[in-house]
Amino acid sequence: MGKLKLYYFSAERLSFVEAKTAKLKTSAIAVLLTVIIAVSLFWFNEEFDDALGLGVMRMSALSRENTLLKKQLGTVTTTLERLHNQLAELNDRNNELRLLVDLPGVDEETRRAGIGGTEERVYFGGAADVDEQLQNIATLLSSAERELQLQHSSYTQVTDKYESNQTRFAHLPAIKPMQGFISSKFGMRLHPILRFNRPHEGTDIVNVSGSPIYAAGDGVVKSVGRSEGGYGIMVIIDHGYGYTTLYGHMSKSHVHSGQRVKRGDLIGACGKTGLATNSHLHYEVRLNGVQQNPIDYFFDDFNYVEAMTSEVEGSRQ
Repeated sequence: MGKLKLYYFSAERLSFVEAKTAKLKTSAIAVLLTVIIAVSLFWFNEEFDDALGLGVMRMSALSRENTLLKKQLGTVTTTLERLHNQLAELNDRNNELRLLVDLPGVDEETRRAGIGGTEERVYFGGAADVDEQLQNIATLLSSAERELQLQHSSYTQVTDKYESNQTRFAHLPAIKPMQGFISSKFGMRLHPILRFNRPHEGTDIVNVSGSPIYAAGDGVVKSVGRSEGGYGIMVIIDHGYGYTTLYGHMSKSHVHSGQRVKRGDLIGACGKTGLATNSHLHYEVRLNGVQQNPIDYFFDDFNYVEAMTSEVEGSRQ
């Protein structure tokens, strides 16, 4: 079997010439060196963070990272949209609380005006689809922030109103100040002593002399002493919020002018001082100086003092 001969085209001779062994070795060495240098350059480039700027593998990695980033941005967008819907549901719950404390609800138009704002477009310098995703996220975040501020402000109003209501309710003359039966109601009546019809500006509650009389609500004692209007020994309490109460025909009082009292505090005893035919309490409620029907402020058949005593005894056990 003959030797394998290699030929190459000679530009000088314009013909194929047999390749000699020396030339073959030189060519092989040159090719080998070229491969070694190329491999070394690629290794150096990867080891030193693409120092030569070839970036072949890095481009592939960046492409994978970009795909993952888009997927994550989509997940963030979905989460923010769900948060936005939950905030809208909170607004409905918030409106229920506002109604419970006698505050007007936040209507949809007011809410949208509060969370709308001016949308500013921000260019992040990336691909158009990525920029669009980032812009959508920025818009949702800004809207959620304003919604949270609106909800926080509204809940603060609800809390303040609730606390204000608790104080106001404590001052309302909301209990029957003495146990007993009602002998004379609010309105026109025949005066039992003067014997002519005249307005009865309160309610008469009958009980035995000395029966305890209690403050109908929190307040400050405005005056104590004998009246010039036939009510004998009487006490007037200013409850604030436009309310005052008057307790007449007492046998004695247990408070002094300027004293602060709580609902259920003992303020005097039943009697028949002044123009009275029997032992009873004449009780009036006034709102901004106008007489009210006291019965409208009674809890029917509710013994406040007995309830308070039971509560105290229960807490001691």
